[in-house]
Amino acid sequence: MFFRWAFLAVAALSLSVDVLAQGSSASSSSSSSSSSAKHVSKAAGPDSGLDPGAVANGVYRNKTLALSCKIPAGWVLRTDEMNAPVEKKEDEKEASPQPAAPASSAGAKVLLAAFSRPPEARAEDVNSSILIAAESAASYPDLKEAAQYFFPLTEVAKAQGFTADEDPYEIAIGTKTLVRADFHKDRGTRVMHQSTLAMLAHGYAISITVIGGTDDEVEDLIDGLTFSGPGK
Repeated sequence: MFFRWAFLAVAALSLSVDVLAQGSSASSSSSSSSSSAKHVSKAAGPDSGLDPGAVANGVYRNKTLALSCKIPAGWVLRTDEMNAPVEKKEDEKEASPQPAAPASSAGAKVLLAAFSRPPEARAEDVNSSILIAAESAASYPDLKEAAQYFFPLTEVAKAQGFTADEDPYEIAIGTKTLVRADFHKDRGTRVMHQSTLAMLAHGYAISITVIGGTDDEVEDLIDGLTFSGPGK
């Protein structure tokens, strides 16, 4: 599914390594209620009017979601590239690890993809990043609450060497309550820290994934998120 693809794609780009394989389709067992996180919101039919949002003066704003996200100075945007399916030759794929959103992911889109350095610029340190994605909740017929969205993610994360720090839990940001899950992955002298926040809104599963080289960096990026009430 798209969400797991987005998770793997941003993880791959943040370490400037080869693109990781896409996850397989979620199974019906993924929606079993084994998480300790409480009910957050109900799924509904997708809203075709979902605002893609825009970046101005270093801030991404999305009117539909009443969301704003601060982007650190000097970061690069790759939102369009993440959304555009591109046919590449084998040598081009090896030269640039940046993937494109799969055309088969109907109703799925990347709303924001921001990186501390160009993903194609290889380096040994973690490429800190922010990725906001929306996927039609209809892609998961049994999806009733945001916590269930983490079951397939956690399976793929563990398969790729990530360790969950704890069970998903609720977090309030402004006027919204989301579900959050934290992961880390040891890479020799480096540690990738990732936190993903999810909610169901306007018929979409919305995920906000931030990656950093330290827990403090991740928290600083999350502090840059704001949800406002209607009309704000």
